[in-house]
Amino acid sequence: METWLEAERDQLALWLPVGLGLGIAAWFILPDAAGWLAFLLVAAGISGLGFVLARGGRLGHATGLFALAAAIGCAIVWGRAEHVAAPRLERPLVVTFSATVEALQPSPARDVVRLTLLPDAAAGLPPRIRVNAGLGDVPAGLGAGARLSLRARLMPPPPAAVPGAYDFARTAWFQGLGATGRTLGPVTLAAPAGRAGWSAWLADLRMRLSAHIREQAGGAEGGIAAAFVTGDQGAIAEEDAEAMRRSGLAHLLSISGLHVTAVIAATMFVLMRLLALSPRLALGAPLLTIAAAGGALMGIGYTLIAGAEVPTIRSCIAALLVLAGMAMGREAITLRLVATGALILLLARPEALAGPSFQLSFAAVTAIVALHEHPGLRAFLARREEGWGGRIGRSFLSLMLTGIVVEAALAPIALFHFHRAGLYGAFANIIAIPLTTFILMPLEAGALLLDAVGLGAPLWWLTAKSLALLLWLAHHVADAPGAVAALPSMPYGAFALMVTGGLWLALWRTRMRRIGLLPVALGMLWALLTPPPDILVTGDGRHLALRSGEGRLALLRPRAGDYVRDLLGESAGVEEEALALDGAPDARCGPDLCAVDIFRDGRRWRLLATRSSYLVDIGAMNRACAAADIVVSDRRLPRGCRPRWLKADRPFLARTGGLAINLTSGQVRTAAGTIGRHPWRWTD
Repeated sequence: METWLEAERDQLALWLPVGLGLGIAAWFILPDAAGWLAFLLVAAGISGLGFVLARGGRLGHATGLFALAAAIGCAIVWGRAEHVAAPRLERPLVVTFSATVEALQPSPARDVVRLTLLPDAAAGLPPRIRVNAGLGDVPAGLGAGARLSLRARLMPPPPAAVPGAYDFARTAWFQGLGATGRTLGPVTLAAPAGRAGWSAWLADLRMRLSAHIREQAGGAEGGIAAAFVTGDQGAIAEEDAEAMRRSGLAHLLSISGLHVTAVIAATMFVLMRLLALSPRLALGAPLLTIAAAGGALMGIGYTLIAGAEVPTIRSCIAALLVLAGMAMGREAITLRLVATGALILLLARPEALAGPSFQLSFAAVTAIVALHEHPGLRAFLARREEGWGGRIGRSFLSLMLTGIVVEAALAPIALFHFHRAGLYGAFANIIAIPLTTFILMPLEAGALLLDAVGLGAPLWWLTAKSLALLLWLAHHVADAPGAVAALPSMPYGAFALMVTGGLWLALWRTRMRRIGLLPVALGMLWALLTPPPDILVTGDGRHLALRSGEGRLALLRPRAGDYVRDLLGESAGVEEEALALDGAPDARCGPDLCAVDIFRDGRRWRLLATRSSYLVDIGAMNRACAAADIVVSDRRLPRGCRPRWLKADRPFLARTGGLAINLTSGQVRTAAGTIGRHPWRWTD
């Protein structure tokens, strides 16, 4: 072991952010303070034992530092969760109140404006809330710092509707949001925005820049163009956004390494050329260092204008480290640079680890750098005497291999969070990345510069045509047969195995790295063999989805909106359009009740569900309950309603949240069970 660690001594530091992430993940996964405290004590004990038994060897020191990092990770995310604690709304209400606008985000594609508000203390509301208002209900010229008067329906931040779904309550907790809702009627401007601070000025600049780009590019292309520059995706039509996701091109819409690198590289190129015009500077000044400093300032400014989201911050940190390495004459892009960026971000915002943005961003960069640090690929890409055809072919193979490796790294994360992953992304990106990097972004940057003198129209026309080509590619790849793989909610253990195996493959250099293939394979097998739920019930009891033997979903309320349909379909791992439960072969549905017989492994289960707000005769209801195995309702059912196995009415669901029921095993997973006693849990 010591011999192996000695051979890997340069790689050991890469595991520090992994240890930190392990502690953060443990805090999110373990259910309560007793588990968190136990983890801290065990990690601290392992750390101390490792240092005591080290005796000059690398194993003890490495184990001690890794366990210490895990303990620190668990402690800092626990401390941050307590630090950001803020009052939350306890129950839904309709209220009229006055508030100050902290931030606003227009979403023209959905005809809404998202307002983050600071209500007056007299309103008795949480100190920070978020509401959606119709574009037509918001006064013109609204900006951060303005005073508003409005009437809105507010509710507590909603938890995951079903087990494994997106938990907005967790996100809201770390953002300090105590309520969400929607305005009822027009919003009244009580006082315009006063003198704004720098953050409000940046937000206003971002909003005005996005509006200008949308106006110049026009149509569906305008929303994509704005996303490339400011990261504002509010004007992208849902069908275009879905096509970008299914085709594996959605990463282009998030300001990340591609965009930040392009901005910094362009800045350095222009500065180098301008400075070189002076013979005195060209001969006596460190032009590369000066250009790197200019590029760094431009990168920081761009990060702030783009909203400073997790991928942008990660990319900016990485770019600054690259520039520092270039100025010192060091190798620019290494796994140590990636690890340093992850360490800084996790120490500052540990909750980012739980989100898909952090995971996708760092997984992609780690996979790319690890692949290109491999001696075999370096030898393959090394410069040599050959014709232009050989160079192009070698570059094409490198791009193809990189795309495949990145897609393989991102697929488990996409399946875990979104329950589906695009399969043709590697091929689509071979066209999309060069198109974006070498044509779209330079055209858009040139158009914005020429707009200063009123000459940007020709470049905006070319930008729109290029974006139309990108959208055409996205839609055609997304519509191709087998473009998307779908899986139901993945067990934590399966995901942990794949992540562990992937890190083992990426961070080591010797042949021992190949051991990482085993946990990856086991995690994939576990995920593939995990049976999908037979019944999904949302936390409010209004919506129920039944999975048929053929793998299709049938909905209790066929008029459910697209959001509910997508939520249930993704959680069940079903791509096809959901059917109505009324049309199921063994269903008997009326306006108020729906009963269906389900056959699994030779046993018949009877499901009974209410689907209207009208009361049912208590005697008839009790008899129907007695004949059923499972009863689901969004109301409180009478005490005499006694099904043979499970009664999931309003009081029951208030304690458990949404349900995922597997009839074969008799397992009932609850949303409350996945949240545990974390501070954002709801109270029944």
